Amino acid sequence: MPVIQAFRGIRYDLGHVGSLSDVVAPPYDVIDADMQRALYERHPANVVRLILNRDEPGDDDHNNRYTRAARLFRQWQRDRVLFTEADPALYVYHQEFNEGGTTYARRGFMCRVRLEPFGQGSIYPHEETHGAAKADRLKLWDACRANLSQIFGLYPDARNGTQNILETAIAGVAPLEATDHLGVVHRIWPVTDVATITAVVAAMGDRPMYIADGHHRYETALALRDQLALELSPRGGSLPPEHPANYVLMMCVSMDDPGMLVLPTHRLFRGLPPISATELRERLDECFVTEPAGSGPERAKSLWEEIEVEGNQATLGLYTAADSHWTVARLTEAGRQRMAQVVGDHSAEWQGLGVSILHRLVIDSLLVGQALPDSRATTVGGIQAQPDLPLPAPKYVRDIEEVGRGLEHGDDAGRDATGQAGTGGRFELAALVMPATVEHIRAISSRGERMPAKSTYFYPKLLSGLVINPLE
Repeated sequence: MPVIQAFRGIRYDLGHVGSLSDVVAPPYDVIDADMQRALYERHPANVVRLILNRDEPGDDDHNNRYTRAARLFRQWQRDRVLFTEADPALYVYHQEFNEGGTTYARRGFMCRVRLEPFGQGSIYPHEETHGAAKADRLKLWDACRANLSQIFGLYPDARNGTQNILETAIAGVAPLEATDHLGVVHRIWPVTDVATITAVVAAMGDRPMYIADGHHRYETALALRDQLALELSPRGGSLPPEHPANYVLMMCVSMDDPGMLVLPTHRLFRGLPPISATELRERLDECFVTEPAGSGPERAKSLWEEIEVEGNQATLGLYTAADSHWTVARLTEAGRQRMAQVVGDHSAEWQGLGVSILHRLVIDSLLVGQALPDSRATTVGGIQAQPDLPLPAPKYVRDIEEVGRGLEHGDDAGRDATGQAGTGGRFELAALVMPATVEHIRAISSRGERMPAKSTYFYPKLLSGLVINPLE
């Protein structure tokens, strides 16, 4: 079972910085150049200077954005901009937000969680990772010797008993509060009461933990732990059992929390030859029942509402730019059999995901070409393609309004709400696809499988700068 632990977190001293809203930031991977500039200008101690310091002219191996972040981190502690909690604490964390006209509150708590290599314990990933992002975070965390942002973990708790222990402890206590650029209100309460902490640790019991967001950071924490162990014991070995680098900062949220929403991430594709709706339906005919669904980029929003109400993973909304038409495609039994042939090494749950059907059956097998065995295929961004065929490059888009804008105006060099960079040019195909559910995550992750990239979008994102976990 995952081992959780209270810790003496490092936090902003509001007497020095004023408003907490001025010094927090979204996760580093959704901050584009404009937002980075705005956060730099908002406050001289904004956490963006730690999590995403700017490159400067003349940077080298000894003076760069990682070393600058480390120097600022230590300087802010010396100057009491940041202080260390007097006693070990769990940090209750609420996020109040609006989605689709409804106000939600997602509740959880931040703690240290003992690291376990994936496949060797009860902590499970659900998405693939990429080396470049892990190398970047390793350089930063190694320089600062701290977890500067938290991983998002989910655990099963049908009655939300663990969180309710903490809710009782904070009743009537004023929180620390920050509002982000999207209007989401973030509130935290440090809980240092030993009896409460002991009760929470006991309540977590043998519950497994599923990584919702932060896979790269979790694997980075494993790599840093092993790197520090080699520094202390060059001939091999491990860190002392209670060394803080054996743990990682994690936000723990019950899968059954009323504010637990999983939102869709739609796809915009370039790199495919232009195709009309008629041609698309002909290509899909052997695996899908298809029907025309209107035209024009502006149809995206209303069509998505219809697909969302239907709630079927095997229903896709597809847009062909060549004629500006939408098509609804519903997988048939023949399509399920074809899917089983294409990805027979995956479970039925994995095969039934909308994103799996889109990428592996529609894009790879029916549009790009016959799927190849995994050992002979090239995989980029969750899509497999034959080496001699053009590789469709997806852009991931959460906001359905942005789907319409992207189809109408093309792409630019900025980033969308998921942090995906644009490269310019027309999108030949758009896909509206249902998100994986929390139950999908539990079933698929428990089997040791990982979903295609961007199968889920957990909204809202967790803020950086609320609490930092020291690794020394």
